Amino acid sequence: MAKFERHLFVCENARPEGHPRGCCASKGAEQVRLRMKEEISRRGLKGRVRANAAGCLNQCGLGVTVVVYPEQVWYAAVTVEDVAEIFDRHVERGEVVERLRVDDGHLNTPEAMGKKPE
Repeated sequence: MAKFERHLFVCENARPEGHPRGCCASKGAEQVRLRMKEEISRRGLKGRVRANAAGCLNQCGLGVTVVVYPEQVWYAAVTVEDVAEIFDRHVERGEVVERLRVDDGHLNTPEAMGKKPE
């Protein structure tokens, strides 16, 4: 089997309700991933593109977090409504969806990780 052209990892980490860092599961992560799987099927991309559930990607403050490989592009606050645009632009045409992209300088910051400043 050939390598996937694109691999999308959707954080589905769950934390107890009220946890100070929050979690992507409570923000609709499973629905985002399932919608991505539907897009893969609908567009005939099976075997070329894969969407997987991921454990914590440690960007809890950014909402539903998605990272796309091989480009290593991180998206934040992704909703079910954003999935078609991600597929139209990024998966199909290789264009980054800038309105959802997390700037590299913002990754792994306390704010992105959902930590309160000390």
